[in-house]
Amino acid sequence: MSAVLLRILIYALVAAAIYYGLRSIMRDWRRRFGEMDKQTRERDLRERQRPDVINLKRDKDGVYRRPDDDKR
Repeated sequence: MSAVLLRILIYALVAAAIYYGLRSIMRDWRRRFGEMDKQTRERDLRERQRPDVINLKRDKDGVYRRPDDDKR
């Protein structure tokens, strides 16, 4: 009977190690991808402030045009 309990204990320890390892990996990835998203957002906001960037708005016919463009 003790061999069965020992085997169950070993399986439980291995399963717990795998679970906590995967949890750690997911936490690290989530943090890294969050940093990348933040950097991308900051870059996009900086690029919007440039004078050569044109803001387009969607017209009634579904085409994107400049806001100061003549209405079609």
